[in-house]
Amino acid sequence: MTTAQNLPVLFLTDPIVLPGMVVPIELDESAQAAIDAAQAAKTGAVLIAPRLDEGYASYGVVASIEQVGRMRGGAPAAVLKAERRARIGHGVTGPGAALWVEAEPVETVEPDARTRELAAEYKKLVVAVLQRREAWQIIDIVNQLDDVDAIADTAGYAPYLTPEQKRELLETPDVAARLTRQIEWITEHIAEVEVTDKISEDVREGMEKSQREFLLRQQLNAIRKELGEDEPDGADDYRTRVETADLPDDVRKEALREVGRLERASDQSPESGWIRTWLDTVLDLPWTVKTTDSTDVKAARAVLDADHHGLDEVKDRMVEYLAVRSRRAQRGLEVVGGRGSGAVLVLVGPPGVGKTSLGESVAKALGREFVRVALGGVRDEAEIRGHRRTYVGALPGRIVRAIKEAGSMNPVVLLDEIDKVGSDFRGDPAAALLEVLDPAQNHTFRDHYLDLDLDLSNVLFIATANVMDTIPGPLLDRMELITVDGYTEADKVAIARDFLVPRQLERNALTADEVSLTDAALREIAANYTREAGVRQMERLVAKALRKAATRLATEGPTGYDSSLGYDNVVLGDTLVDGGVIGDALVNGTAVGGSVTGRTTAGENAIDGSSVDGKAVDDNSVIDAKPLTLVVDVHNLVDYLGRPRFIPDSDERTSVPGVATGLAVTGAGGDVLYLEANAAEGERSLALTGQLGDVMKESAQIALTYVRSHLEEIGIAPKVLDRNIHIHFPAGAVPKDGPSAGVTMVTALVSLALGRPVRGDVGMTGEVTLNGRVLPIGGVKQKLLAAQRAGLKTVFIPARNEPDLDEVPAEVLEALDVRPVADVAEILAYAIEPVAEPAAPSVPLSA
Repeated sequence: MTTAQNLPVLFLTDPIVLPGMVVPIELDESAQAAIDAAQAAKTGAVLIAPRLDEGYASYGVVASIEQVGRMRGGAPAAVLKAERRARIGHGVTGPGAALWVEAEPVETVEPDARTRELAAEYKKLVVAVLQRREAWQIIDIVNQLDDVDAIADTAGYAPYLTPEQKRELLETPDVAARLTRQIEWITEHIAEVEVTDKISEDVREGMEKSQREFLLRQQLNAIRKELGEDEPDGADDYRTRVETADLPDDVRKEALREVGRLERASDQSPESGWIRTWLDTVLDLPWTVKTTDSTDVKAARAVLDADHHGLDEVKDRMVEYLAVRSRRAQRGLEVVGGRGSGAVLVLVGPPGVGKTSLGESVAKALGREFVRVALGGVRDEAEIRGHRRTYVGALPGRIVRAIKEAGSMNPVVLLDEIDKVGSDFRGDPAAALLEVLDPAQNHTFRDHYLDLDLDLSNVLFIATANVMDTIPGPLLDRMELITVDGYTEADKVAIARDFLVPRQLERNALTADEVSLTDAALREIAANYTREAGVRQMERLVAKALRKAATRLATEGPTGYDSSLGYDNVVLGDTLVDGGVIGDALVNGTAVGGSVTGRTTAGENAIDGSSVDGKAVDDNSVIDAKPLTLVVDVHNLVDYLGRPRFIPDSDERTSVPGVATGLAVTGAGGDVLYLEANAAEGERSLALTGQLGDVMKESAQIALTYVRSHLEEIGIAPKVLDRNIHIHFPAGAVPKDGPSAGVTMVTALVSLALGRPVRGDVGMTGEVTLNGRVLPIGGVKQKLLAAQRAGLKTVFIPARNEPDLDEVPAEVLEALDVRPVADVAEILAYAIEPVAEPAAPSVPLSA
C-alpha cells in the first residue's frame, strides 16, 4: 500500500496533465511558490491539479521537476514530468507560500484480459489517427508501449479531446473504464475525419482548379449534403419557419405542402429554387399584421387641412370613412375585412392639383402605412396579377409587392395614373384590376404567382387619373368617383403663401427675413403668368423668382437701396440710411440727404430730417441698422419673371364678326376655346379645320343646319350662308372632340352672317340640337374656372347643368354671371353685339 505524502499544489487551467506527460509550465506567482516549495522539500515533487471554478479537484498527478529556467521571452518557466495519478486529500501545512495538500497515489492494478483487449484496440485506433496525420515517429513510440496505464494515458496529448474529457480521464482510476470512454471518443473523431475527408475528396473530384469561386461553392454544397440539419436554407429550416410563422390555416397548409415538395426535390433541380423563392415570398407577406386606425376624426381632418388647401370633397370622404369605422368599433361591430368592407376611390382631375400627394396625407391621417404603385405605361397583365410560377424569373404582381412593402394588410395604396394603363398582346392590365378594385370581390384576390387567396378588403385604394374617358367603363363603375377640378385664383395664392413659398425658400437656402413675395405678386403670377388648373407651374415660377433673389443677394448684397430690387423696410424703427426718410420706405426710392418731404414717422418718433429720437444724424450714417428684406412685388415682378405670358385677349379675339368664345375641358383642366368662322365665295360647302374629332364635326354640321333653317327668325338675309363656310379651331396641333362646342358654333355662324361681333366678355358651352335645344355637358366646374382665369364676365351653360353650380366655389360664381339656358336663341339674343346706332348729326354753334 502506497503511503500518502504532503506535496505543494500547482494549479493549471490548461493543459490537463495526465501521467506520462512532460509539459513546460510558465510560472506565475503561485506556480513559482509551488516550485520553490517542492525544491526545498525532500521529495522534490509537486502535485499538478486542474484549476476549478467550483472548488478543488479530487484528482491530480504527482510530477517531478525536470528543469527550471526561463522562456525565450524571459519569463520564468519549469519543465515538469507527470509520473502517477494521485487522489487529493485534505489541506496540510507546509513551508513557503504554496498550498500544501495530502496526496495519496493511486495504486496500479494488474490488468486482466479484457483490459488488455481494450488497450490493444485503443492502440490500433491511435495508430490509425496518427497515420492520417503522417506522424511516423510518434507511431513508433506508441508501438513500443506495453504498459496498459501508459497506453490509456496517451490521450493527454490528443488534440481532439476537450479539457472536460481529459479531466474525466484524470478522475477515472479504473483503466478499463478509461479505455472504454477513449475508444468511444476516438471512434467518433475518426468518423468525423472520414466525413471531412469524403467532403474534400468529393470537392476535389468535381472542381476546376482554376476557379476558386467554384471550389468554395462545391465545398458549401458538400457540407450541406452531409449536414442537412444545419443548412440555413434547407427544407427542415423552411418547415420550422412555416410552422412558427403566424399564417392563416389555408396558407400554412399550402406552404407545408410546398415544403414537402422541397424535401423530395434534388438540390440540383431548378424546381427547388422556385419553391424556395415562393416560400420566401409567402413568409415575407404580413398575413396577420394590421395597423390600428386613428379614432380621432377631428385630428384626422386637421392633418388633411394642414397638408392640402381645399379639396374638401376628398377630405370629407376620408373623414366619413374614418367616422364609420370608428363607430363600428365603438359598438363592437365587425371592422375587419370582408365582402364589401373596403373603399376604392378614384380622384379625377388635371395635373398639379395634389391628387398624388393627397394619398400620403390620407395615410398619415388614418395612421396607416402608405405605398404608391405607378401604373402609367403598364401594358402587361402580369404586372397586376403576377406571373405563373412555371416561368423563369416569375414574380408576384405589383399589388402583392405593395402589400409586402407596406408591411401590413390595411395600408393606403395609391394607384397613380390609372387612366394611362395600356394593353397589348400581353393582356389588359385594366381588366386585371377589376377584381382588385371591386369591394365585393377583393377579399379573395388571387395572384397568379402566389395562387393563394389574399384579403384586400382592408386596403384603402386611391386611384388617380387626369381624364375619365380612357378609364374602361366596368373599371370606373367599381370605384367611387371624386372630381378634383382645380383651384381658383384665391386658392392658388393661399397655396403659394402657405405651402409653395416656404418650401422653395428652404430649397433655395433663403429665409422669410431675407426675401418675401407679396400676395399681390402671387396673385399676378396666378392670373397672368400661368394658365393652369393646378399649381405646378406656379411653383416653378416662385422658385425662379427666389433663385433670382438669391443671386442678387449673393452678388449685390442688402447694402443699399435700388428701386428695381424692391427693398422694403430699408429703415426700421429708429434707423437712418444716407440721411433719408426712416418710415416704411424711402421717398421716391431715393435718399433725400437730411431733408424730409412732409411728415414721416419711425415708430413713435417724428422725423424732421435731422434727428432720430432727438439725436443729430449726419448724411451717410446708419443708426441701429437692421437686416434688409428683399421684397418681390407687382411693380418689380418683371425683373424676376419677365413679362406676363397670358394677358386676357378675349376682347381682341372677338372684335371681328364670326369669332365666339367657347369653353372646353382637356387633360390639363378647363380652357378657353376661340372658334372662328368665315365665308368665301364659291359653292355651298363646309370646311372644318383644327384637328377635330368626328363628334365635333357632326356638331358643326348641326350648327350650320340650325342657322340655315332659322334665317328669318334670327334676322339673317337669305342666301347669306350659301357660300363656302370655313370653321376653324385655333391650336390646330391639339386634337379636339366632343359636342359641347355646339352653341359656340351657332353663335359664331350667326355673328358671321349678321356681320356683328360677339361680346368679348361672353363665354358659352353646351351641345345643340337641330331644333336649337341646349343639352347638358360635363366639366362645368372646370370650364367656369377657366372662364374666370380668362377674364370673362358672362357664361352660358345648359339649364340642365344648373345643379352642377353647387360644386362651383362661391368666389367664382360672384365673379361670373352664369346664365343657364335651354334654347340657343337665348344666347344669341345676348351674346351678339347690337346694331350700332348711327351717330347724331353735329349742330354748328350759332354765332
